[in-house]
Amino acid sequence: QVQLVESGGGLVQAGGSLRLSCAASGVIFGFNAMGWHRQAPGKQRELVAGITRSGSTNYADSVKGRFTISRDNAKNTVYLQMNSLKLEDTAVYYCNAVRADFVDYWGQGTQVTVSS
Repeated sequence: QVQLVESGGGLVQAGGSLRLSCAASGVIFGFNAMGWHRQAPGKQRELVAGITRSGSTNYADSVKGRFTISRDNAKNTVYLQMNSLKLEDTAVYYCNAVRADFVDYWGQGTQVTVSS
């Protein structure tokens, strides 16, 4: 059974940094794509950043230049380095992973709160 476990969320002041990690267990062949989504109160879940097995990345416009996604295929782990955090980055961040047959998995979410 595949499980995604996120860590690294917390409370940080505006302008600060956090690094999120998501480790997948129960994986046999790995994932084609992994990524991070977030959901703020009263808003829809949105894609923050994604990365393919080969390392191609994409970012939401709102985080370009501030966030960096990376992955370790050997460890089936994806990371999100978040710098210059803003109040509007406050949300629950979810890890997502997609297999080659398009079956996808979600983590339980980790809270990121940015304070002024």
